[in-house]
Amino acid sequence: MYIAMLEPNEQERVVRGLRDWQFQRKHGSLYDRGSADSHYGRMPNPHYGGVGGDSGPRIEVYDESSVAEYLAGYEYNERYGDKKDYR
Repeated sequence: MYIAMLEPNEQERVVRGLRDWQFQRKHGSLYDRGSADSHYGRMPNPHYGGVGGDSGPRIEVYDESSVAEYLAGYEYNERYGDKKDYR
């Protein structure tokens, strides 16, 4: 997905998130957990970690920038991603 395909305000949110040191798509990151929660049909619950490997313990987040990063992953998967097929 190209950033140019997003609306200007969405582009700004993505760029702001990319500037944050924690914006990574690695396993367990805020963005990753948001997209995974969407993929598996779970309600949004901002957090990172807690998925094994080197992701560390699950940490709930409440600050605005962390919640925005988590929601960026969640919203991206809602709009462009796929959903787990439980059939």
